[in-house]
Amino acid sequence: MLEGLTKQGGASGLIVDAWLAEIMVVCVSNALAYEYEDVLSRKLSNVRWTELQPVLGHLLGVAQYTNIYFSWRPASPDPGNDFVIDCAMNAGSIVVTSNVRDFRNAKDSLGLQVLTPVEFVKLLASGETI
Repeated sequence: MLEGLTKQGGASGLIVDAWLAEIMVVCVSNALAYEYEDVLSRKLSNVRWTELQPVLGHLLGVAQYTNIYFSWRPASPDPGNDFVIDCAMNAGSIVVTSNVRDFRNAKDSLGLQVLTPVEFVKLLASGETI
């Protein structure tokens, strides 16, 4: 999310563009939405956060909200990534991240499908059903 909103070009930016255009369905839980807001508000300057806050609001507005019925914690060395894992596992969806290392345990033990942004963009471009 951070990379897609802050860096011009690149696969992460294309994914955010596809999300904004509603070309794909993005699953988000309430906890994950709050995590996105928390991370962006801490990592961005106040000016940049003010500019991107409406974009995040729009992205979350077109996302499919997923109820978390079961938690797989801890599944990642970063507790914030556990929100992503819980959401993906409950939604039966793919995780797209540049940080595949922190998702290796969930991939191996839970069968979570993890793709890099480049892999995901190639999949989108191929027209395959995801």
